[in-house]
Amino acid sequence: MIKAVIFDLDGLLIDSEMIYYQIEVDFLKTYGHTITLEEYAHNNSGKTLVKNVTYMVNQYQIPLSVEEGLSFVMAREKEYFSKGIPLKPGATELLHFLKGNRYRIIMASSSTRERAEGVLARNQILSFFDDMVFGPEISNGKPHPEIFLKASEKAKEPPQNCLVLEDSEAGIQAAYAAEIPVICIPDLKIPDQKYQDMATRLLPSLSDVIPFIREDCLSGQ
Repeated sequence: MIKAVIFDLDGLLIDSEMIYYQIEVDFLKTYGHTITLEEYAHNNSGKTLVKNVTYMVNQYQIPLSVEEGLSFVMAREKEYFSKGIPLKPGATELLHFLKGNRYRIIMASSSTRERAEGVLARNQILSFFDDMVFGPEISNGKPHPEIFLKASEKAKEPPQNCLVLEDSEAGIQAAYAAEIPVICIPDLKIPDQKYQDMATRLLPSLSDVIPFIREDCLSGQ
């Protein structure tokens, strides 16, 4: 029976993937290259900044080190995020439902605490979260299960009593490896079939998670 819900951040709770696409457009344009949204969704969506910058530097033979590329991307990220990043549809509704029904609510993101708490606070939802796990706290990123196992520990619930909400293939794989049921709400990219098979459900929006949890509650009575 579900007692804790673990949220990813980028592309799941906040609508940030289009921002990162625009940052990559800005970065590559500086060196005379372009990238389409389809290319971004296929190659970079749902991955870490380090992986994406490494990919761009190597793929497009950018005359920078990965560290220099990261400096550019992180400066642009700060500019865009200072203007505000909207929540994904259904986010506030789902958080109110979970809090009102006393589910534990945990954030599990490869982001830094400062960045994540900043965007959550600006959207007035920081107080909904009982605890959080961030990239600097773990040794192995997704698709390794470490981040979700740590989130389960912070929720004070075994994996089988948790539910992960994810949008990316790496996130689905990480939850599956942690033996935590995972619902996928796709963002720019629909996961390949093998990842869909790992997910408990594929749903169109966060608000659609509410009927699933109600069903789980009834089945557990």
